[in-house]
This record gives sequence, structure tokens and C-alpha cells, in this order.
Amino acid sequence: MTPRQKRLTWILVGVGLVAAAVGLVLFALKNNVSLYFTPTQVYNKEAPQARNFRIGGMVEEGSVQRQKDGLTVHFKITDTTNAMEVVYKGILPDLFKEGKGVVAQGKLNADNVFEAEEVLAKHDENYMPPEAMDAINKAKQAEAKAAATK
Repeated sequence: MTPRQKRLTWILVGVGLVAAAVGLVLFALKNNVSLYFTPTQVYNKEAPQARNFRIGGMVEEGSVQRQKDGLTVHFKITDTTNAMEVVYKGILPDLFKEGKGVVAQGKLNADNVFEAEEVLAKHDENYMPPEAMDAINKAKQAEAKAAATK
């Protein structure tokens, strides 16, 4: 083997190792990425059915129902167009309130109810995830358009 062939072999081995490392990282990320969806996107079947994702919006007024066990809570998340039923078993954040922004992570069950594993409440009255704000703005524009055509 000539020195040139040895060098080429080492370069190809190095490129192969880097490609394998990148492939493993991408595979690991694919399994751990949690995508964000609004209730309207879930209603339109854009959300995954068999894996975890995040849903966000506002807690619908009058929808919070606490069970007698003290840990299970049923509520609805809305983007002003559609609402999604959510069930969560655990301690809710102190900032969790009706009419406030929330993001829940979990998955849909067979009854199309979102079973949350984690609930995050917004940390300040001016903050809302950008995707949730966009969805609410689009819903308001659609309502205004519909009202204008009537």
C-alpha cells in the first residue's frame, strides 16, 4: 500500500466515523423531540397519535374540574377556535389559572383526550409561547372575517 492509499484509507475511516456519530445523534434526537401543537392542529389531526407532543393555549374559563383524590385535574386548553380536553394527575404549578396560558406535554388517548405528563404555566402575564400567540391571532382574524361576511 502506498502512502497515498494509506492516507486515503484513514480519511475514509474518519469520514465514516463522523457520519456514524451524526447518525446516532439524529436518531437520539428524533426520539426525544417534543413538537408543539395547538388545539386546532390536534383537532385537524396534524398532531402525532402514538407519541408525546406539547399542546398549548389558554385554560378555558370554567373548565377546571378537580377530582376527589386531590391530584387528578380535568381542564380544557383553547386557542379560541377549538378546545382540547386535558387530564393531568399531579401537582399543578402555582401560576396555573383559568384564562391564563399553559403548555402541557403528553399524548392523546383512545378517547381523544390529552393525557398530560407535565403542565407548565406561563411565568409572567406578558409571556405566551409564540406559536400559541400566532394561533390565537389567526383565530381572531378568522372570527372577524366570518363576522364581516354575515
